[in-house]
Amino acid sequence: MLKNILDARQTLKLISLWPPYLFAGISVRSVSSDFLEISVQMKQKFYNTNYVGTHFGGSLYSMCDPWFMFILLEHLGNDYIVWDKGASIDFKSPGKGLVYADFKLSESEILRVKGIADEQRKCEPEYEVNVYGQSGQVVARVHKKLYIKRKDKINKKN
Repeated sequence: MLKNILDARQTLKLISLWPPYLFAGISVRSVSSDFLEISVQMKQKFYNTNYVGTHFGGSLYSMCDPWFMFILLEHLGNDYIVWDKGASIDFKSPGKGLVYADFKLSESEILRVKGIADEQRKCEPEYEVNVYGQSGQVVARVHKKLYIKRKDKINKKN
């Protein structure tokens, strides 16, 4: 199903060198062989610490920004547009030290959103992910809303 899995995994590893992630201390921990799970982490450094000594909230959100989109883009392929449409973050406890988040979608979820996009012109799935601290406590919960549309449906009139 995934014709470019090695390229996709290599790209994700290289994202750790992208300046906004590099300078925030964000890196990819792992990518599953089926590209349905991506785990990321952020080490606490002086440059991603806020005034009260915890992780800067913008860095916590940034750590969670593109991953559901990447999973869907890789599985849906070039015939679909996948964009982030909205997001929110709910801070649960102070984040200190290493924090991490695990992004997972099932094959059935991929097929579900593909089917909706094919039948209804677009799909706007919503997902949540927890950001965990070193001791396993939930530091934040991030809610993501995506926008998916089949490319050949863009220019057609209803």
